[in-house]
Amino acid sequence: MTTPAQSPKGGTRTGLALGTLALGAFVFGTAELVIVGILDPMAEDIDVSVGTAGLLVTAYALGICLGGPLLTAATIRFGRHLLVWSSLAVFLAANLVASLTTEYAVLMVARVVSGSLHGLFIGVASMLGAQLVSAGQQGRAVAMVFGGVAVSTVIGVPLGTLVGQGIGWQATFVGVAALTALALAATFLFVPRIGATGPTTSLRSQARYAFAPRVLAQLSIGLLLMGGQFAAFTYLASYLEDVTGISGGAVSAFLLVYGVASAVGVFGGGRFADSGAARTLVIANVVLILALTALYFVGETPVLTAVVLLAWGVVGFGLVPSFLLRVITLAGPGGDLGSTLAASAVNAGIAIGAAVGGWSVESNGVDSVVVLALIVVVAALPATWATGRLRPPAEAALADAGPAATTAPEAGSVKAPTSSA
Repeated sequence: MTTPAQSPKGGTRTGLALGTLALGAFVFGTAELVIVGILDPMAEDIDVSVGTAGLLVTAYALGICLGGPLLTAATIRFGRHLLVWSSLAVFLAANLVASLTTEYAVLMVARVVSGSLHGLFIGVASMLGAQLVSAGQQGRAVAMVFGGVAVSTVIGVPLGTLVGQGIGWQATFVGVAALTALALAATFLFVPRIGATGPTTSLRSQARYAFAPRVLAQLSIGLLLMGGQFAAFTYLASYLEDVTGISGGAVSAFLLVYGVASAVGVFGGGRFADSGAARTLVIANVVLILALTALYFVGETPVLTAVVLLAWGVVGFGLVPSFLLRVITLAGPGGDLGSTLAASAVNAGIAIGAAVGGWSVESNGVDSVVVLALIVVVAALPATWATGRLRPPAEAALADAGPAATTAPEAGSVKAPTSSA
């Protein structure tokens, strides 16, 4: 009888598995940002200022950036299926704890733990998704996983905010826990039991590949591109009110345009990643420069601003699958740790970009953030082009061996490790 790990790639079962991983990512993405919409009632209930309550968002982000890689390193020998369901199970418990307490310290610990599990899950799920599909489809698989996070910003966060404001902020955490339970059940039903990473499973071996200069260089590109964007996007609502001259529901509509475009961009970006991840990153960088330049000149015209936001959303998040795939590919046998570091780089870029953007708003006004974002993405372009010439370990070794060596596999492909039941 065929075991799940031996099932042929492609088909309905693979689609269900990828959909399940996307659902898990959706749950984590919702939990990360939904708290922004319920900060006021939370702060009142737990008797802290709104600013202090806002640190719960920072705690989650730090969990992703620092706790995710540490958890991945500690569990590097475990099977991917085990890591997926166990991270969901502990995440479920953390959100139930958050729903039952009004102690700020307990909430802070729950958020750090949840963020750390987020980092672990996204990294492992990305690698598992790439392993479930045939060669040349890894970008679309990674996009499917990360697309769950993108969709959460459009659907999960608004719905969670609505629940929290209508019933109570604890109900939001209960809702996240219920969705987590659904994702956990689907994991047991549909996700194949893929074993550990194969011959290179020691932490030392993973770290040697994941922290190689070529991978660190690629990680810096993700940090720059996401940091540059979020220096402006974090304050987009204020920009739309002060510069574009819209308010109220119109601001929400414009943000919805961006959110939907981002989700479409992530899923569509997977196909471009498969056709050439390095090339896609360069093109996306160029389009980002054009979009931000256009926003600088047309920001006072609502209709043109909406068009620019549409293009920005598609490209800004459409580059993420290519970035993740490049990191996984360049890390080679260290792909599990590398994929978690990629998630950390994205979130670190978001956090740093938001902080620097805030400084710019305070110093020079809200209209300055577009210029700041433009400077960062322009500065990133030469580095984005240069990292496109980097090669994964096996291909680099073949190139060093000279023309007599066997032809290397196409850059951007992910060789699936040996799986075990």
